[in-house]
Amino acid sequence: MTMLYESETVRQAFNMFQILSRTGKAGKTHYHLYLANDDIRGLIDEFVKSVGCDLVTVGQELLLIPTVSDSPFHVSNEYLRKTYLRSGATNADLYLLYFTTLVLFGEFYNSYLSQEPTRDFIQINDWVVAVQQRMETLKEHDLEDLKSLSAEFSYNWQMIIEKWDSMDDLKEQAKRQTGNTISRLSFLDTVRRFLVDQELVQDIGNNEITLTEKAKTIIQRYFMDLDYNRGILEFLYRMEAEKKEDLDDANNFED
Repeated sequence: MTMLYESETVRQAFNMFQILSRTGKAGKTHYHLYLANDDIRGLIDEFVKSVGCDLVTVGQELLLIPTVSDSPFHVSNEYLRKTYLRSGATNADLYLLYFTTLVLFGEFYNSYLSQEPTRDFIQINDWVVAVQQRMETLKEHDLEDLKSLSAEFSYNWQMIIEKWDSMDDLKEQAKRQTGNTISRLSFLDTVRRFLVDQELVQDIGNNEITLTEKAKTIIQRYFMDLDYNRGILEFLYRMEAEKKEDLDDANNFED
């Protein structure tokens, strides 16, 4: 049955959707209106769904979150290449950007299924180390395994490994990177800028970054959902957790 709405209700809902479309979020006034008015909420939810997005609440804000790759609000690979990655960036650069983002998110949680972060911040250098650890774990798979896993997770793991290994080694006392080299530290600085612009992380000084409330909400709602992320976080962290358990068992046996 078709529902009929008052013209003022439609106007208010469309005005809210326009704001969400332009900025990706709506503030306190619209947040309370969305919660208080069933008709407006129903219309907004339909508008949002029609463009391949979800609407989530963070604090007293509404956030528009694209959930499918063909959503007009999804950050495209071409946009990432032009805006953040160096000239001539390839699919390998994009894979590595996504991979290092996943590693960053994973470092804030003590397991791939935890709901709350267990650390407040991370230093960029520690992020580099965490990525290297994940790379070493990936390298424990032989080439055929990696090909099979690439098909399963839609990530080209071998390409990610090769791209990371091709970058300059991190110099411990290196000065602030400008983004003009392909060093590992410089690449992660590029990823950091992208995540800051997307309001997913915040710089807090001393080369440290922290997750925003927006990021925490997205991670809890999507990245911790095994159906949504196809178990990628579980895959990245499971092997290391199993090795740690084996080491603990061995140490206990020796004791």
